[in-house]
Amino acid sequence: MSSWLGGLGSGLGQSLGQVGGSLASITGQISNFTKDMLMEDTEELEAELPNSRRKDIEAIHAILRSENERLKKVCSDLEEKHEASELQIKQQSTSYRNQLQQKEVEISHLKARQIALQEELLKVRSAAQSVPSGSGRAPPTSASTSFGYDVSHHASTFHDDDMDFGDVIWSQQEINRLSNEVSRLESEVSHWRHIAQTTKAQGTNTSDQSEICKLQNTIKELKQNRSQDIDVHQHEMSVLQNAHQQKLTEITRRHREELSDYEERIEELETLLQQGGSGVGVTDHSKILEMQKTIQILQTEKVASTEKMEELENRVKDADQKLSSAENDRDVLRREQELLSVEKRQIIEECERLKLDCSRLQSSARQQSDTVTGKEGMPPQRPSVEEEVLRLQQALSDAENEIVRLKSLSQDNSLTEDNLKLQEHVQALENKNSLLNQEKEELQISLLKLNNEYEIIKSTATREMNLDSELNELRLNLEAKEQELNQSITEKEVLVAELEELDKQNQEATKHMILMKDQLSKQQNEGDHMVSKLKQDINDEKERVHQLEADKMNITKELETQKEKLIQSEQARNELHVTKQTLEGKVEDLVDQLNKLQNNNLNTQKENFELREQMRQNEEELSRVRNEFTQARSQLSDSSFQDDLLKEREEEVRNLKQDLSQMEHISENLEKVAFDLKLENEKLVLACEDVKHQLEESLAGKSQISLEKDTVVEALKVEKEHLEAELCQAEKRFLEQTNKYERTIEELSHARNLNSSTLQQEHEHFIKLSQEKDFEISELKKDIEQVNADHQETKETLSSSLEEQKQLAQLLKEKEMFIEKLQGKSSELQEELDKCTQALRKNEISKQIIEEKDKSLASMKEENNHLKEELERLREQQSRAPPVADPKTRDIVTELESEVSQLNIIKGDLEEEIKHYQEVIKDQNQSQMQLLQSLQEQKKEMDEFQSQHEQMNVTHTQLFMEKDEEIQNLQKTVEQIKTQLREERQDIQTENPDIFQETKVQSLNIENGSEKHDLSKGETERLVKGIKERELEIKLLNEKNISLTKQIDQLSKDEVGKLTEIIQQKDSEIQALHARISSASYSQDVYFQQQQQAYAMERENVLAVLNEKTRENSHLKTEYYKMMDIVAAKEAALINLQDENKKLATRFESSGQDMFRETVQNLSRIIREKDIEIDALSQKCQTLLTVLQTSSTDNVLGSVNSNQFEELLQERDKLKQQVKKMEEWKQQVMTTVQNMQRESAQLQEELHQLQAQVSVDSDHNSQLQVDYTGLIQSYEQNETKLKNFGQELAQVQHSIGQLCSTKDLLLGKLGVIPPHFRSGSSSTSQSAESRRESKSEKLSEASELLQHEIEDLRQSLKEKDATIRTLQENNHRLSDSIAATSEQGRREHEQSDSEMKQIKEKQEVLQKLLKEKDLLIKAKSDQLLSLNESFTNKANENELLRQAVTNLKERILMLEMDISKLKEENEKIVEASRGKETEYQALQETNAKFSMMLREKEFESHTMKEKALAFEQLLKEKEQGKTGELNQLLNAVKSMQEKTVVFQQERDQVMLALKQKQMENSAQQNQVQHLRDKELRLNQELERLRNHLLESEDSYTREALAAEDREAKLRKKVTALEEKLASSSNAMENASHQASVQVESLQEQLTVVSKQRDETALQLSMSQEQVKQYALSLANLQMVLEHFQQEEKAMYSAELEKQNQLVAEWRKKAENMEGKVVSLQERLDEANAALDSASRLTEQLDLKEEQIEELKKQDELRKEMLDDVQKRLMNLVNSTEGKVDKVLMRNLFIGHFHTPKNQRHEVFRLMGSILGIKKEDMEQLFKEDRGGVTRWMTGWLGGGSKSVPSTPLRPSQQSLLNSSFSELFVKFLETESHPSIPPPKLSVHDMKPLDSPGRRKPAMNEPESLKEATASGAGRRSDVNPFLAPRSAAVPLVNPAGHGSGGSAHLLLKPISDVLPTFTPLPVSSDNSAGVVLKDLLKQ
Repeated sequence: MSSWLGGLGSGLGQSLGQVGGSLASITGQISNFTKDMLMEDTEELEAELPNSRRKDIEAIHAILRSENERLKKVCSDLEEKHEASELQIKQQSTSYRNQLQQKEVEISHLKARQIALQEELLKVRSAAQSVPSGSGRAPPTSASTSFGYDVSHHASTFHDDDMDFGDVIWSQQEINRLSNEVSRLESEVSHWRHIAQTTKAQGTNTSDQSEICKLQNTIKELKQNRSQDIDVHQHEMSVLQNAHQQKLTEITRRHREELSDYEERIEELETLLQQGGSGVGVTDHSKILEMQKTIQILQTEKVASTEKMEELENRVKDADQKLSSAENDRDVLRREQELLSVEKRQIIEECERLKLDCSRLQSSARQQSDTVTGKEGMPPQRPSVEEEVLRLQQALSDAENEIVRLKSLSQDNSLTEDNLKLQEHVQALENKNSLLNQEKEELQISLLKLNNEYEIIKSTATREMNLDSELNELRLNLEAKEQELNQSITEKEVLVAELEELDKQNQEATKHMILMKDQLSKQQNEGDHMVSKLKQDINDEKERVHQLEADKMNITKELETQKEKLIQSEQARNELHVTKQTLEGKVEDLVDQLNKLQNNNLNTQKENFELREQMRQNEEELSRVRNEFTQARSQLSDSSFQDDLLKEREEEVRNLKQDLSQMEHISENLEKVAFDLKLENEKLVLACEDVKHQLEESLAGKSQISLEKDTVVEALKVEKEHLEAELCQAEKRFLEQTNKYERTIEELSHARNLNSSTLQQEHEHFIKLSQEKDFEISELKKDIEQVNADHQETKETLSSSLEEQKQLAQLLKEKEMFIEKLQGKSSELQEELDKCTQALRKNEISKQIIEEKDKSLASMKEENNHLKEELERLREQQSRAPPVADPKTRDIVTELESEVSQLNIIKGDLEEEIKHYQEVIKDQNQSQMQLLQSLQEQKKEMDEFQSQHEQMNVTHTQLFMEKDEEIQNLQKTVEQIKTQLREERQDIQTENPDIFQETKVQSLNIENGSEKHDLSKGETERLVKGIKERELEIKLLNEKNISLTKQIDQLSKDEVGKLTEIIQQKDSEIQALHARISSASYSQDVYFQQQQQAYAMERENVLAVLNEKTRENSHLKTEYYKMMDIVAAKEAALINLQDENKKLATRFESSGQDMFRETVQNLSRIIREKDIEIDALSQKCQTLLTVLQTSSTDNVLGSVNSNQFEELLQERDKLKQQVKKMEEWKQQVMTTVQNMQRESAQLQEELHQLQAQVSVDSDHNSQLQVDYTGLIQSYEQNETKLKNFGQELAQVQHSIGQLCSTKDLLLGKLGVIPPHFRSGSSSTSQSAESRRESKSEKLSEASELLQHEIEDLRQSLKEKDATIRTLQENNHRLSDSIAATSEQGRREHEQSDSEMKQIKEKQEVLQKLLKEKDLLIKAKSDQLLSLNESFTNKANENELLRQAVTNLKERILMLEMDISKLKEENEKIVEASRGKETEYQALQETNAKFSMMLREKEFESHTMKEKALAFEQLLKEKEQGKTGELNQLLNAVKSMQEKTVVFQQERDQVMLALKQKQMENSAQQNQVQHLRDKELRLNQELERLRNHLLESEDSYTREALAAEDREAKLRKKVTALEEKLASSSNAMENASHQASVQVESLQEQLTVVSKQRDETALQLSMSQEQVKQYALSLANLQMVLEHFQQEEKAMYSAELEKQNQLVAEWRKKAENMEGKVVSLQERLDEANAALDSASRLTEQLDLKEEQIEELKKQDELRKEMLDDVQKRLMNLVNSTEGKVDKVLMRNLFIGHFHTPKNQRHEVFRLMGSILGIKKEDMEQLFKEDRGGVTRWMTGWLGGGSKSVPSTPLRPSQQSLLNSSFSELFVKFLETESHPSIPPPKLSVHDMKPLDSPGRRKPAMNEPESLKEATASGAGRRSDVNPFLAPRSAAVPLVNPAGHGSGGSAHLLLKPISDVLPTFTPLPVSSDNSAGVVLKDLLKQ
């Protein structure tokens, strides 16, 4: 049921979610509609906007798009860098692993050596054992075995791949262990050697001398190796530190150089900019505007990029922090340093690239400045220069930040942190460089775009005439830009100055920090003493606390054991209930299954026959298919595919046969299962009887649980009503908002018709409104979701209540079924079981057959699929195979298709049969229900008798309800008091937890004393013990409180003393400063005097603050003592209230433990705060001392630093802040005290309320008792009435019987019955008629005998008729009265039935409530799950909707972008066309003018010709003398001329009109084209919107279809639920009838309840008396409390006065101590300095002692080596003495002739040095030649014997073709200088590579100069040719140890052990180096 209801809830949640989704989609449609409307308005607006505005918008749009693209690129680059950093981390980890592998190899070498040593040891032992001495016979197996074990054990761990840095440390430990093992082995070797020597002394010379020599050699080698390893491991860290410090200094130096380079570049660029600015002439205004925009955009981009840089830096820091734990190793540090150097080189390369870019920019800027003079526009490279300046400024700032970071790094001591931070800075520099490169590329792209735009503007500028005004504006803008540039330059200079100041401050801060550290170390010692004292006190208190906690734990354990016992009992009871329910359910299921199986057997038998027939048909079809396939195979022998098909068919047939055999096997198993079920049924019958007994026991427990669950249901009902009200409100709000949105839509539609200016304003306004409404909609959606969730919760609670009802009904059913059926129908059940088992077997067989059919169906479906696949394959083969096989394959296909259709038909038939069987099962269930109803009718009679008992039960349950409600109310009040007390406790524990604990105990006890008067005596006795234990705890806590108060007083005194010390130090400091200032000049005097006055004022203020603080401390102490008074008073009250508050102790113990812990925590927190304050004050003191010391050390007059004054001011501010904090603390204490007072008043009010509630409860109890007695009386009266009615009925029946008997007698006497009598008698009641009929038969027999008496009695009959009529009338009256009485009885019965029904309903409600509480937890869990599911579903839906909205918005934006692009292109085309039209019109106008001019000229020429003709005629006429005609002609000419002029004017007007018409026509045509374009655009948008609408409608239709499907599913679920409800209602009716069985048990319970009622009445009276006693005791306690308070106030006032006197004395002592402290501090400083120097000396001494020991060891080794070498040297000297190398002399002789004449004296000098001629002799020989020979001779003879060049010459310096004699001689010396003695044999371990770190380490005995030389040499060695390196590195020719001493220090004269094994190439000083001399000679 729970799962079903959960499914229903989830379905409802989904449907509600869909409703919400549909609402959201509706709102989305509305918003889309508004957006479309606004888009249309904006398009109309855009059409009306001017072109300039559009251009600006388009430019902004393009910029934004480019910015977005750039940001995307930046993001992608940053992601790539993040990945690269991760790869670097991986590379580093791989490098670390490689190092680990190297260490493993070294270890393996050591182990190999150790094994070799062991083997030698074994040999020595065997040699020793061969000697016949008993001492040498110990077996050597132990060492070897142990060593073997160690080797194997440790070697196994080395093969793991996942080696971390812990393994590195382990490898180091392994090396140390192996060295220890080597020393052990050496000791053993010495032992065995001693034994061998003793044996030799005795005369046993059996051991070989060769073995002893080998062992000695190996021992020497081992010693050497060990000394080398020790040297290596001791000096690695020191060398690494030195190298790291050098690298740090180099990095800082390089950064400063880069900074200076950046500054120089910026200055050069600024100069270039100024030159370019002066050279710029006429510029374009629009271009500069765009440049400004681009600059702003770049600035915003830079801000965004910096933010992203910070984010990435954080990420990189996180990644590096992961590495920090691993980078403690020395090898790791080395690798990181190498990486840093590489990265530094990369940065330098990038800086060089930037330099090249700068140089390019400079050249381009110069070219522009040259070209700009001849041009009008601004050069396009101007913005690039500006951007380059900005970029370099940014780089400068970044570099400055980096220097600051590096300085901060230098302050730290740890190398690992320095490395990490350097890596971070390097990565940050790389990121910044990459960003700068990207910005540079983007700037270049923007430059190209600007160039293109510039050319377009140039082409358009030729047509524009208004450039002059714009040029002036541009010049002004240029000037402003230059001013901004100058400002930026000044800002840069200011920044540089600030940087320098920061550097100085940083250095001062480092010095200050060092001094602070020294002083802190002093004060730390003092603090340690204080802390140790405090720790002792705390430990004492902790021991007490532990004792108290142990006591508490014992009590809590006892409580927990009792609770566990209760829980176990409850669990056992619940388990019994569960087992009972499960057994009952099983029995019911078995009975139902028996009934169902009987009905199903017949149906299954029919189905079996049908299925068998179908199987036969299928088998026939299969055989037919097989035959067809065999035929096809014979026909198609070529096609191997059909053979495979046949094989597959055969396999399918085999599978079917196997399935049939499996089905038969399953049927046999089912028969066995049926037999097992029989046995289980018999067991269940026995279990049912046990369950019956358990049911009766559980009924009593359930009645109590039901009462507790009433309150929960009431609370749920209230919540449901509240939620319904909220739902209604939310719906109303939603309707109002929908109306508002509709109005806004209408207003928007009206607003379209407005003008452009008003439209813009309204558009913005409406956008704001729509945003607000969207926010409101989102809020409403949230509210609706909350309401839906609440609604679902209410529904789930209702569903849980329904489940509980159903479970109750089932329980009642089960009880009645068991009570009835188990009494009389056990035998019937057994018979039915036999039948049912048979039916079961049949049913199971039928089920098996059905399952077989299902399986066969599935197999047929699979065959179908296979056949389809085969069909496809056959079709493919048909296309490939020859045409002969086509008809056969078609036949096969058709046959297969027919089979598929047949199988589908079979499948449909089977599904119909299944439906038929389901209907049959339903009919059987209905028949069972009818049988159950017939049983219920029989039980109704029993219910009537049990209804009376139920009335009593109802009254009893009501009483229990009232009692439980009272108990619950009391519990609620107790819980409220507890919560209040906890709040009090939390408030109080901030100041003084122990006091408030006691007050809480009292308040709890006082408040709950009036409430908990119902507990029993046993509980009171138990609580007495608890209260006693609490008293002990309170006493202990009070003692602890007193000790803590003393500590707090001490701390406050310490604080005051330290503050006074600080003030005195400041005074002394001010005086010292004043003394300095007085010695300075007058101007400084005035300034410093003002400062001194200010400091004096500050000092006074600080003293005033201190005084206020002391007053506040005293005030706080007084308040504390007052609180202690209150505590003492409350303790006294506690003693009086112990008897009353014993019942609360057990509940308070757990809370007391928490309180105790909280007190300890609060005290520890206070102590920590005080310690922090002490530390802060000590730091201040130290800063003051450092300032004083620095001021005292500086003897210069004007050396007072402003930083010291600033520090003093800062310290003053800090002191003020601390004073404010103390004041706030005091205010908090005051507020806590006030809160305590308020809470005490509230508690008193609550006490009065509780007393009033107790009185009201007692009144309620009395009223309930009265009502109970009244009900009992009415019940007794009804019983008496019923008895009376029964008696009256019996009397009436008796009288009727008498009347009938008299009538019978009369009729018997009468012989003949007249017809009218019969007719009259027929009118009586039915009972009378039946009797008369029986009598009439008797009378007929008697009439024959008594005919003769009839005549005599006729007369008497007439008389009797009258009496009979009267009797009949009386009978009628009696029957009427009986009917009336029966009606009255019926009415009363009906009333009683109705009352019984009401009682039953109440009982059902109670039982429902019982179950509701049990199922509430399950319901809540189900609710949680469903809510989580619904929440996730809703979240997913919301996310989907949001994604859809965002996608739509992006689509709209893209479309708008496309539209804007198209509009821009159209506008450009239109503008171009207009320009061309204007040009065309201008050309037409000019053409027309020219044509007009031509015509005029032609006309003028014509007129001139006419005039000429006329003049000729006139001349002729003159000649002829015809003057009159001339005048006439002249007049005619004039008139003609006038006419021609008029005609010309008219013609011009007509031409102009024509032109105008043509222009108008062209304009109209353009307009028409524009309108057509607009129509096309609108049509396109319409089509787009239609498509969008269609898509949205499709989506909405899909959603609607899905919603309809969901509705259909929900309706199906609802129908199913209604059916289940109907069945459950029937079950409830059955349960109500079955409840009558419980009446008997309830009657028994009634008697028990009546006894309990009497007992409760007695307890009530007792409790009322106790309440009165408590009230009296409360009054007495209040009086006592007041008395105690008065007494303790007097006590504490006296103590206060004493304390004030003590405080005054302590102040005096403190002042004395302050003076002593100052002197002691001075002495302490001196002592600490001496101690530091002593500690350093001791450390140096320890180091020196270690060095001496190591040197002694080395000395011994060297002595041994010297002996060998001296012997060999003596032999060599003897052999080589007096010999001269012929080859050498020949080379010198030939070289003498090869050398030039200037240098031939060198050859003589060399020959003299080789032959051993003295200096003086050579000088005498060369007195004649003085040209530079003496110098070379001194250099050779003085240094030849001492030193040889340590490094070979570089190959670049050796020109072999032009090589002089000196060069050849140097080569010769190099080749000849190698020793002729063969090199000593070294182990594999010693043969290290030249670059390995071990070789570079100097020995312990080397001086510091040599170490520095090695460090410098290591730096230089990277340049050396690797092919020449072994010569110089392998055999250095000078002993480093003998460097300091005089005399010859050649290689052959010194021991080899210091030089040869390590191969450390050490350079020689420049004075004695022969290589330097030779190089000087070569340069000459």
